Amino acid sequence: MRYMKPASLFQELVKSKALQKGRFLGLDVGDKYVGVSVSDEHNKIALPGSVLLRKKEMIDLMATDFQCLISELSIAALVVGYPFDRQRSSPDAVQVNLLIDDLCASGKLEGVKYTYWDECFTSKSVELLVQRLELHPVRSKTILDKFAAIGILQGYLDFVNRNERLRAMKEDSADEA
Repeated sequence: MRYMKPASLFQELVKSKALQKGRFLGLDVGDKYVGVSVSDEHNKIALPGSVLLRKKEMIDLMATDFQCLISELSIAALVVGYPFDRQRSSPDAVQVNLLIDDLCASGKLEGVKYTYWDECFTSKSVELLVQRLELHPVRSKTILDKFAAIGILQGYLDFVNRNERLRAMKEDSADEA
């Protein structure tokens, strides 16, 4: 796996034309589960995916699940939620780092590009929406993980698409001048 900065990842995928046929997979990493989302074919909208059980002894199985998703959905790159907190290292950040390290060590995701995207308040926002539905706790947790992954991926898609539009507008105005 290869980390890239958020904007650099998108620019490289555009230049290589990987986004013409590829999509993004969003991940919300928790200590027990990983919520998964996927972008639409145009990389504009994040859609719900699944929730994967996360256990250290099952990392090979999880890596195989990601291989299948990458193949089946034509995934160009992963967008991994990361709790950026400049003041201190959080337990959530440790969980994300451990998962990425374990996936890299599995050797099953060679060449897969990924970036981190700030997951600040995604889980809390979804939690506030879901708690009013009064769902069974297990169902509520599954929805929370899926929709947190959607929030992470949608934030990234909004950022890169807005930057792409601005870049195109600048090129248009430079061509007119």
